[in-house]
Amino acid sequence: MTEMVYGTAPMRVVEPVLPKWWRTIDRVSLTAVLLLMAVGLLLGLAASPPLATRNGLPPFFYVQRQVFFGLLGIAAMIAMSLCSPERIRRVATVGFFISLLAIVLLPFFGTDFGKGAVRWYSLGFGSFQPSEFLKPMLAVFAAWLLAAGNEPGGPPGKALSLGFTMIVLGFLVIQPDFGQAALIAAGWMIMYFLAGAPMFLLIGFAALVLLGGYTAYHSSEHFARRIDGFLAAEIDPRTQMGYAQNAISEGGFFGAGVGEGRVKWSLPDAHTDFIIAVAAEEYGLILVLFIIGLYATILMRSLFRLMRERDMFIRLAGTGIVVVFSLQAMINMGVAVRLLPSKGMTLPLVSYGGSSLLATGLAIGMLLAFTRNRPQGEIGEILSRRASA
Repeated sequence: MTEMVYGTAPMRVVEPVLPKWWRTIDRVSLTAVLLLMAVGLLLGLAASPPLATRNGLPPFFYVQRQVFFGLLGIAAMIAMSLCSPERIRRVATVGFFISLLAIVLLPFFGTDFGKGAVRWYSLGFGSFQPSEFLKPMLAVFAAWLLAAGNEPGGPPGKALSLGFTMIVLGFLVIQPDFGQAALIAAGWMIMYFLAGAPMFLLIGFAALVLLGGYTAYHSSEHFARRIDGFLAAEIDPRTQMGYAQNAISEGGFFGAGVGEGRVKWSLPDAHTDFIIAVAAEEYGLILVLFIIGLYATILMRSLFRLMRERDMFIRLAGTGIVVVFSLQAMINMGVAVRLLPSKGMTLPLVSYGGSSLLATGLAIGMLLAFTRNRPQGEIGEILSRRASA
C-alpha cells in the first residue's frame, strides 16, 4: 500500500569490495611488483646459500625467511591498496611519528652489526630498520601538509613539511645514513616543487644538502672512506665494489649460467646491496634489463595515472612514494656499476631483508591505492570546463 502511494525507493547497489578492487587497481603495476618479488626469490636461491653456509645455518635459511617476509609484504600491500586515501593518510600520520620516535631512540638502543652505522634494532630473532618504514610514511605525511597549506585558510603546510623533513634528515645523518637522507631529501624536493614552491627555495635547499655533504666528508670517516673509494682511479679487487664489477663484466649478455656464478662466495652482501651483481653474472644483461623494465613500468604507469588525479594530496603522496621507490632502485644499481658511491641501500622488492620487504609492501600498497580508478573528472577535463565557463 505504501509503495502504491509513495512509489518504490531506489535500491543502492553496492559492489563487493574485492571485485571493485580488482576492477580499479593498476593490474599492470601489480604484476610488475609480483614479478620483481619472484626475481628476488630466484636470485636469493643463488646468492644466500653461501652466506648460510658461512654462518653455519641450513642452506636455504635466508630463502625461507625471504619467502616469509615476502608473503607478509604482499599481505600488507593488498591490505593498504584496499584502503581509501583518507585512511592511508591517518595510518601514515601515526606511522610517521612512531617511525620518527624509533629513529630518535636508535643512538641509545640500536646497533650497527659491525657496519659502522647504527641503523637497526636487534630483536634477537631478527632486526628492524626504522628508516625503511619512515620513507613512505613521511611521503604521505608531508604530502598532506603540503596539500593542506594550499587550501584557503589552511595551515603553513610548506613550512611544517620542511621542518619535519629537516628533523628526519638530522637524525639520519647522526646514524650516519647519508644515503637514506639524500633519498628522502630528493623525494621531498620533488613533492615541494609539484606543490608550487618557489624555485629559489628549492635551489637553497639543494645548496644546503650539498653543504651538508661537504661537512659530512670532512667530519665522518665512514662517509669519506666511501667517497674516496668511489673517486679512486682503480678499484681494489678485494673490496665489495671490486667483486661486483668483476661479476658484472663476467656475466656478459647471457650470463655464466644458473648456479655458475662465483661472486656470491666472495661478497658478504651479495643477497642484499649487491644482488644485481649476482643477476648480471649468472643471467647476464638480459635479466638486468628485464628488472630495469619492471621498475620503469611501475614508475611510468604510476605517474601517468597520478597526472589524471584532481586531488592534490593524492598526486603529491603518490608521486613522493613512487619517486623514492624508483630512486632507491636506481641508486642500488648505480652503485653496483660504480656510477655512484657505495650507500648500503637495498634493491626494492628484490634484495633480502625483512624490514625492506615489509616496508616496500606497505609503500606499494599505498601507491596502488592512490592510483586506483575513481569516479571523478580528470584534471584536464576540469581545467577545460573552467576555461569555457
